[in-house]
Amino acid sequence: MIRNTALDAETTSDDEISALAGRSLVLIGLMGAGKTSIGRRLAARLALPFFDADAEIEAAAGLSIAELFERYGEREFRDGERRVIQRLLAGPPMVLATGGGAFLDPATRAAIRARAVSLWLRCPIAILTRRVAGRTHRPLLAGGDPAAILARLAAERGPIYAEADVIVDCEDETLEATTRRVLAALAGHRPPRRVHVALARQAYDVVVGEGLIDRAGALLAPILAQKRAVIISDATVAPLYLARLEAGLAATGITSHHQVVAAGEESKSLDTYAHLVDDLLGFGIERRTAVIALGGGVIGDLAGFAAATTLRGLPFVQIPTTLLAQVDSSVGGKTGVNTRRGKNLVGAFHQPLMVLADTATLASLPARELRAGYAEIAKAGLIGDADFFAWCEAHGAGVIAGDRALQAEAILRAVAFKAAVVIEDEREEKPADGRALLNLGHSFGHALEAECGYGRILHGEAVAIGLGLAFLLSARLGHCAGADAERVIAHIAAVGLPARLADLGQTLSAGRLIAHMRHDKKMRDGRLAFVLARGIGRAFTSRDVEEAAVSALLRDEGCGP
Repeated sequence: MIRNTALDAETTSDDEISALAGRSLVLIGLMGAGKTSIGRRLAARLALPFFDADAEIEAAAGLSIAELFERYGEREFRDGERRVIQRLLAGPPMVLATGGGAFLDPATRAAIRARAVSLWLRCPIAILTRRVAGRTHRPLLAGGDPAAILARLAAERGPIYAEADVIVDCEDETLEATTRRVLAALAGHRPPRRVHVALARQAYDVVVGEGLIDRAGALLAPILAQKRAVIISDATVAPLYLARLEAGLAATGITSHHQVVAAGEESKSLDTYAHLVDDLLGFGIERRTAVIALGGGVIGDLAGFAAATTLRGLPFVQIPTTLLAQVDSSVGGKTGVNTRRGKNLVGAFHQPLMVLADTATLASLPARELRAGYAEIAKAGLIGDADFFAWCEAHGAGVIAGDRALQAEAILRAVAFKAAVVIEDEREEKPADGRALLNLGHSFGHALEAECGYGRILHGEAVAIGLGLAFLLSARLGHCAGADAERVIAHIAAVGLPARLADLGQTLSAGRLIAHMRHDKKMRDGRLAFVLARGIGRAFTSRDVEEAAVSALLRDEGCGP
């Protein structure tokens, strides 16, 4: 990482800039932006070799850029330019200055994205015009007014340049001053981290980092089949992030409409779904128009189900804004709505094209929501990663206290665990110990939600109590030690979550809770299904649990008949 004092040094090692991490740096922008001049200075500071793509092309062809344009035309020139840039990027890390049109080629952009950090030197038209005035070697300026041509090129290319990893606004200043500006931008850049979910039918990335909503256009433009989207959000989230998301999409030329529903679990209904689909059709959507869910788990499930069923399937993007949604519901493709018979009983599997987990949104969450999301993080360790649960015991308080680095690490580890499970059993078709393991604590949790009222007890709170009950039941049945159950309950309580039924402060009926379990999707042949544990990180599925054992546990935990 560059410190302020490092900017005055003659050289700055590239491994001090976390944004590079051993990758090349590629400068893009309009003619006159100073890509070559700045690039040479950056290469010297970073102790990297410097290459100019145009110079390499001229050397290979034995002709100037102007002559190549005149003899072969722009299309042939771009083909050769792409091959040269791909060849250069295949070598060791470097600083590379490209021609103004190079980044427009999708294959070139993909090569740069895979092997380098791209940086757009964005300059005002007035400065560019002054810099290129009188230069006769610029083919695109031939026979026209430079200011008008540059303005047109800026309008055409700006949405593509905006896909760059880093954007630096240049001023009328010295080359040295701009070099310092670029180094500072690189020092401050934190590339997002990714978890790749490689499913049989579709692969996608879960991207985790700060500021992803503002950069949504740059991240989504490469994967959207059409630069058009409908954003679905709720009345709580929309005032916070909708305008920023729309601006981020518009920066790369993605046009968007939006729909805002009421906040809360009540919106996850068949009635709201029907209105949502009707509105989507009213926007004149096409089968390549993307649906973007901006919000928590309710919005993700609702928007995902609308995307899965409208026009028999629309591209779908998740931008979860709660910790619970970032680590759980946004990953794996489960979508659906509630009915009066139970939670998530109408739905579909519909995988997203991408998940953008912007950790900055967690700062706006009430403490109760943050704790509720944490329950799903702890659950990942309890299912199959004892070391991760030990990490949770050591760092869970910091995650809930708002430590951004710990939050990102927790999200990445929980998502990576869930992704591995989903890859092995995408549609929960394995008869045992597949994706169903992710339901640890959920048989009890869903029953508590149905009995207490959706929204009155948060999903994560219900799951937290369910985790303790699942381990207590496992201990009663002889599958794990009682100390394991007490360890789970102690950690849940330590982070401020309700850990036992008594923490809810209301009288519950064991019979009514079991009746809710009978309506659960996991019922098979009329028998209750549970995820139990042989110890921390050793979960398994079971359909051999007698109702009497469940009832006895609930009554011992304070429930009435």
